[in-house]
Amino acid sequence: MSLRIYDTATAEVRTFVPLQPGKVGLYYCGATVQGDPHVGHIRSGIAFDQLTRWLRASGYEVTVVRNVTDIDDKILAKSAASFQAFDPADPDAPAVPNEPWWALAYRYEQVFQRAYDVLGVQRPTYEPRATGHITEMHQLIQLLIDRGHAYPAADGSGDVYFDVRSWDKYGSLTRQRIEDMQAAPDVEPEFAGRKRDPRDFALWKGYKDGEPATAAWPSPWGAGRPGWHVECSAMVTKYLGTEFDIHGGGLDLRFPHHENEMAQSQAAGHGFASFWMHNGMVTFEGEKMSKSVGNIVTPTEMLEVAEPLVVRYYLGQAHYRSALDYNPGSLAEAAAAVERIEGFMQRALKFASEGEAARQVGAFVAGPVPAAFRDAMDDDLNVPQALAAVHEAVRRGNTALGAQDKDAVLEALREVWAMTDVLFINPLDEHWSKGGGEAEYRALDMLVRSQLEERRAAREAKDWARADAIRDTLAEAGILVEDSVDGAAWSLGDR
Repeated sequence: MSLRIYDTATAEVRTFVPLQPGKVGLYYCGATVQGDPHVGHIRSGIAFDQLTRWLRASGYEVTVVRNVTDIDDKILAKSAASFQAFDPADPDAPAVPNEPWWALAYRYEQVFQRAYDVLGVQRPTYEPRATGHITEMHQLIQLLIDRGHAYPAADGSGDVYFDVRSWDKYGSLTRQRIEDMQAAPDVEPEFAGRKRDPRDFALWKGYKDGEPATAAWPSPWGAGRPGWHVECSAMVTKYLGTEFDIHGGGLDLRFPHHENEMAQSQAAGHGFASFWMHNGMVTFEGEKMSKSVGNIVTPTEMLEVAEPLVVRYYLGQAHYRSALDYNPGSLAEAAAAVERIEGFMQRALKFASEGEAARQVGAFVAGPVPAAFRDAMDDDLNVPQALAAVHEAVRRGNTALGAQDKDAVLEALREVWAMTDVLFINPLDEHWSKGGGEAEYRALDMLVRSQLEERRAAREAKDWARADAIRDTLAEAGILVEDSVDGAAWSLGDR
């Protein structure tokens, strides 16, 4: 059985055949770094990490690109709020720093990266930032203008829009008619009259009074910044070419982001993605996670109650296309599953090594994955069935341990080792067994957060001396405290 993948564009499971034999180009949308990650972001990263690991285990050379959107309306708004909240003339005002948009974006980029690293998401081959590819965006926009699919606003504002009615395939990814679509929300209502059609979306956004000068770049149409959708098209083309194998992302990006990406790229004459893959959302007790409802769960919150391996197991256990529902007992169930796997592996190693001191742990790595596991992974990355194969091997191994059948124990151990390596949930892997320093980090984080909470209470009580003393004590220990509209954050400084 060869690998088969559900392609969102055709709404069918198709046999995967790469454009270049033995090589795969994969692009999946990374973070818009305007705030802390939530578990939906990390679930997407884990889903495409599982895909990458399976492709490599299947013998493919995989080039992975995951972008960072570091210029965006929300980033600018959050930065502006930090300036507005800080009033040096008011001693009772919150001590929020004037945080430039680029500093805010970089700070949150590091938070995302730490979450990916802790949960075992491999770093991509390339991780381009949008702000580093303005030239490529200009080239793509000009090509679209030249081909009659984009137009500068007639009022000289510097805006450039994609003409959705010029591309007869617009809406094909999500199977919608233009007439049924809402207006593109990427332009302020007072400027919507610059468009030929309300559904036209911004490729370039002209500079407006009040915006930071650092957030505007020269262009043939006037100073400004890129629209969201053009960023990904320009970056993927640079690193994977005008045609590549797989484009992925969360289901919430299907429209308008991926629809617009596909339209502008194909309108430019690019073949673009052969397959579109979208992972499902994470819900909270059956409801969509929402800031307004207050049921957002973050990776940090999960890591406060479970080990990183348990969190990865939980976030990666469902089929990538299905919704993953979180409830208070979810992590306990995942922990029990991980404990069953680790318990067998530890017992099997001890049993197998008795009287065989020369045997090395690495001897168990070489075994191939069982056919049931391979078939499951080749069936549109069916991780639930793959995990069933893992637990079936654990069950057989435990039975063999009870029967003192060394050959059967070793066979089961090799299978479990190989399968959990592919999914990167091997409890004996150095990343998890040593914690990658994460256990120490989380212990330090809890201690520092308690100090920051005491400092917050002191500031609310206007006990400025106590608040300053806490900050100074942390600084003496090499811990830097940064205040923002979201509260205080800490990092390790140079000592």
